[in-house]
Amino acid sequence: LKFMAIDTVLNFVGRTMSTVKIGIESKEWDYILNVRPNSDNSAAAFWQKFFYKLMAKNEILVVISDDDQLLIADSFYRNEYAVYEDTFTDVIVKDYAFKRTFKMSEVIYVEYNNDKLSKFTKGLFDDSGELYGRILEVAMRNNQIRASVGIDSTGTLKDDKDAGGRTRTEKLQGFINKVYNSYRTNSVAIVPKMKGFEYEEYTNKQGGSNQSIDELNKMVTSLIDDIANMIGVPTALIYGEKSEMDSNIKAYKKLCIIPLAKKLQDELNAKILLKSEYLKGQRVEVFGVLPPDPLELATQADKLVSSGMFYIDEARDMFEYEPLPDGKGQIQLITKNYEQTLKGGEEENGETTED
Repeated sequence: LKFMAIDTVLNFVGRTMSTVKIGIESKEWDYILNVRPNSDNSAAAFWQKFFYKLMAKNEILVVISDDDQLLIADSFYRNEYAVYEDTFTDVIVKDYAFKRTFKMSEVIYVEYNNDKLSKFTKGLFDDSGELYGRILEVAMRNNQIRASVGIDSTGTLKDDKDAGGRTRTEKLQGFINKVYNSYRTNSVAIVPKMKGFEYEEYTNKQGGSNQSIDELNKMVTSLIDDIANMIGVPTALIYGEKSEMDSNIKAYKKLCIIPLAKKLQDELNAKILLKSEYLKGQRVEVFGVLPPDPLELATQADKLVSSGMFYIDEARDMFEYEPLPDGKGQIQLITKNYEQTLKGGEEENGETTED
């Protein structure tokens, strides 16, 4: 139950973040980050695993191998220092243990910092585990098949053994087992009716109502809802509900996607770019996750540009498009209805002057 609830929500976010694109000037880094981070994963598979583990473990470490592969560490130990940069030891990737020590400046390390989620889930599952067990026990008991076997016997069941070494009790029990297995495993069960032997079920004859499985489903749904709220995912998106989808996607992007993308972007800017490159204006951009549709927002974009409030390149950046070449997008455009012009013979207030 615990892993199913966590996996449902984190896989949903991981699949969303797998569409991420990294904008960087270096062609070599562009290939690594957007095409093939390592020999075993494509970019989409790598980033899905990256963000899943980040949220599940509250932190993630990616080391760079000697042949420039990005490897996600399965386990590691962080040595923290007050003045010097932290180091990472005992780094294990799959079955391989690195002997070397990695400095903070040599790795990609991101913290999720959602302590509320980790503490909440721990306390939640401690309480709900026992409750789920009790609900399951009651459901199994209420749906248990109860039956009786009537035997017409003039005497007691003696322990005298026959030629095969079985007592009458053992032979009778063997026959009952065969009858039970026939009822349990076959959709159509036919058994011989013997004189002095009657089999009768009471499960559906007592007038009592069996407990519905809905209670178990409601508990699973409740756990998924709680975890989704901790991460910032509208539950309607997880269940595929179509109502208010636009507003839910906006909330999902604002509360969950943008913070995750910002954490990755800050880390890549700090670890990939040199200080001198950053000061010269180079940036690593993270984009491509739930981008806005320019066709749906064409009217709003036109108003922003035609009013002179934004350049064309600034409007294109809102839709995650690259600037126009040769600085064509850096020209301010203002339509006539936004211009304030004074023509000969007219004043601002619309009064005509006469000679």
